[in-house]
Amino acid sequence: MRDFAWMLRRREDDLLNYFDAPIDNGIVEGLNNKAKVIIHKAYGVKTATNYIRNLYHCMADLPLPKTMHTFA
Repeated sequence: MRDFAWMLRRREDDLLNYFDAPIDNGIVEGLNNKAKVIIHKAYGVKTATNYIRNLYHCMADLPLPKTMHTFA
């Protein structure tokens, strides 16, 4: 408990800074998680071009082209 209290004291400026400018990285973490799901769905993709195209279309909710394989 004592170590925790010392850690809070060392980080006091950082903790109070959040209340001045409430910025966090939740949105970035959410996008990273969505990209990981797309990676797992696209396991059999052979070329990087198709893989990147799939990422762009899924992350932007764009319709997939008819020539591209869809992932369940």
